[in-house]
Amino acid sequence: QLQASGGGLVQPGGSLRLSCATSGFRLDYYAIGWFRQAPGKARERVSCIVPSDGTTDYVDSVKGRFKTSSDNAKNTVYLQINSLESEDTAVYYCARNYYRNCVEIDYDIWGQGTQVTVSS
Repeated sequence: QLQASGGGLVQPGGSLRLSCATSGFRLDYYAIGWFRQAPGKARERVSCIVPSDGTTDYVDSVKGRFKTSSDNAKNTVYLQINSLESEDTAVYYCARNYYRNCVEIDYDIWGQGTQVTVSS
């Protein structure tokens, strides 16, 4: 299972740290992706991390503002979001990739989403 948390209402320019608590599998056997879906838009993957070696990957639109990390001892993956913009408003999801990399894609387990709203 995966459970995302940490969303909320934040002003433009603010920061949030989302958490994805995992259970029932070894985190270092897989990759974990963060996705978001804004109203009326398709879901997009914003980041991916391979907890076994720390490899990360980001969509261009969030590079430099988003950072994903993992605490394997806590079975938790994080998404630090800085310099929030209104365009970041979305429901954020974490998901397990069947493959232990960010290139081959088969996201087979999804957590429930956490809402991030950026507004003044």
